[in-house]
Amino acid sequence: MSATVKQIIDIFEQLAPKRLAMEGDKIGLHIGNPQKQVNKILVTLDSSAPEVIDEAVQVGADLVIAHHALIYRKISNIRTDTPYGKGLAKLLAHDIAVYVAHTNLDIAEGGVNDALAAALNLKDVEILERMHNQRLKKLVVFVPVTHQKQVIAAMCQAGAGHIGNYSWCTFNTKGIGTFKPEEGTHPFIGEKGRLEEVEEVRVETIVPEPREHQIIHAMLEAHPYEEVAYDLYPLEIMGREYGIGRIGNLPNAMTLRSFASFVRERLQVPGVRVCGSLNRNVQRVAVLGGSGQDWISTAIARGADVFVTADVTYHMAQDAVTAGLSIVDPGHYGTERVVLEPLANYLRKRFSEENLSIDVVVSQVNTDPFGFVTD
Repeated sequence: MSATVKQIIDIFEQLAPKRLAMEGDKIGLHIGNPQKQVNKILVTLDSSAPEVIDEAVQVGADLVIAHHALIYRKISNIRTDTPYGKGLAKLLAHDIAVYVAHTNLDIAEGGVNDALAAALNLKDVEILERMHNQRLKKLVVFVPVTHQKQVIAAMCQAGAGHIGNYSWCTFNTKGIGTFKPEEGTHPFIGEKGRLEEVEEVRVETIVPEPREHQIIHAMLEAHPYEEVAYDLYPLEIMGREYGIGRIGNLPNAMTLRSFASFVRERLQVPGVRVCGSLNRNVQRVAVLGGSGQDWISTAIARGADVFVTADVTYHMAQDAVTAGLSIVDPGHYGTERVVLEPLANYLRKRFSEENLSIDVVVSQVNTDPFGFVTD
């Protein structure tokens, strides 16, 4: 079974919600009809590259999910005598939608920076710089004792009940519920016009705000009453942290020279730029996919020995080395392409769970504009 572009976006944004994106970021559906049916998706870093657009046409993609924006600046015209305009026209002519997830995918758990940390075998991984906390709510529902476990299971399977590394967290208090069914009702328990007293359980659980509608829907589906009594309270406590970059440790220390070679091999890039003494030992590693030089001071403050990121400029590199932080720069493309396979696997898994038959293809086009001359 296929799904619409909108349905796929809803599934994708369970991984990387729009609210995580940095201010002004150009994310979301850039081109296409939200109601278009999708049978095949192409996942890529760069949707504007002519080679990627040709690939999307060749593989029969209905939707392209990209990391970098297709439309980044205000468009005053679409000229088909330019490569960019020709690409937009081809996407429109073949009815290919393009959805973009940029900094929200950088920040998301399981996004670019987690993929980069995993590719480098980092342990004890933490967020480099916190930027958001998940908003939480308290859901309270009153359930007859006979359906207590059923309703709890429905809510928790939909995403409720997480506190730290614990799941299925609820609090249950027994009591007596009263109600009198009026005309037009079809009570699960009791009779019309008669005051009923029923042994019920007050079930309380934590709900992450982005999942509240799905959780409430699941609860209502599992609850036997036609009119369900429930409350939803905002909470002041902070939920799961989200942030940019990651920091962790190598299993064993190695020289900067060995680590740079390790990065080149793991990220499958032709070369890396290195700043710092090649003979120094490094073990604590900060990573930030894409342009990360604005977080050099953060990496230093967090005690990193080396920072793996891209697009580092001359003077920023000098300042980092002077402060004792080595830099390994595998390039913008090299630090971000690691997310493509995990992202495709996430979509395949979610589609399987939803009984959707949608092919997910990872782009085979290398859109890195830079190369290395090695001879």
